[in-house]
Amino acid sequence: MYQDEGMEGGSRGGYERRGGRGGGRGGGGMYANSGAPKPVKPGDEVEVEVEAVASKGDGIAKKDGFVIFIKGAAQGWKGKVRIVEVKERFATGEIIA
Repeated sequence: MYQDEGMEGGSRGGYERRGGRGGGRGGGGMYANSGAPKPVKPGDEVEVEVEAVASKGDGIAKKDGFVIFIKGAAQGWKGKVRIVEVKERFATGEIIA
């Protein structure tokens, strides 16, 4: 079940899971509930390539295995994004170049 209401920041439309253990289809990976340092922080500018598009329409890219959702980015897009927000299991970014 995806969170639709009450999510801090609210603008991402519910990518963060509610309760339970993380993981979903992929089983969680290195960053799920591990406390591992994230490879990005808000304000970072990183070069990425969008590997897929999420069900909500955002591009999905990865930095050192950490998922970054990018609003308006199509599969195959390459460029620079600015990290806007970092959560436990993913970050959100915006296209800057």
